[in-house]
Amino acid sequence: MSPIQIALLLLAVAGVWAVIELALTLRKTRTVVDSLDQTVGDLNNTLAEVQPVVAKLDGAVDELTPALAQVEPLLKSSKTAVDALTSNLVEVEAVVRDISEVTGSVAEASNAVSSVTDSAAGAVQKLFNKVKAPAADADRKLATAAEAEQPTEHVLIGEAEDEAADGADTAQKPADKPAQYYTYTPAETSEESCDE
Repeated sequence: MSPIQIALLLLAVAGVWAVIELALTLRKTRTVVDSLDQTVGDLNNTLAEVQPVVAKLDGAVDELTPALAQVEPLLKSSKTAVDALTSNLVEVEAVVRDISEVTGSVAEASNAVSSVTDSAAGAVQKLFNKVKAPAADADRKLATAAEAEQPTEHVLIGEAEDEAADGADTAQKPADKPAQYYTYTPAETSEESCDE
């Protein structure tokens, strides 16, 4: 075989191989084009379903346009209301400040009246104490004299009461508990009644 024949044979094999590759590529391209057609059909269906929603949204926007036009005056009126409220709060603050000043003045006047009243009451009390003092001193002297004349009572408290009643000596008591005595005088009750 000559080199030209070998070259032709190689060219023929390369051509067959190229045709086979082209056929395989066309087959893949056809599959891709079919899936692309199906996707475009799905998109068309979706757009057909979305069109009524878009139409409804257009209608809603058309209905909202007058409402949006009314929002601006509402905002202006609310700004006016806020300004009025602010001025009212400033006035309330001034009134509260005036009330606190008046309250402070009233408190000072009340303190002054209270101090005058207290000093007057103290003077009257001193006057009455001077009048009562001689009478109270006489009563006190009589009570002291009556107290000196009356004997005092001693009461024994504890386990040794029975022994004391029998006339037993206090030295015979047990060493662990000392005797306890309380002294009651009838003059204490008469003194309390004099103080009242």
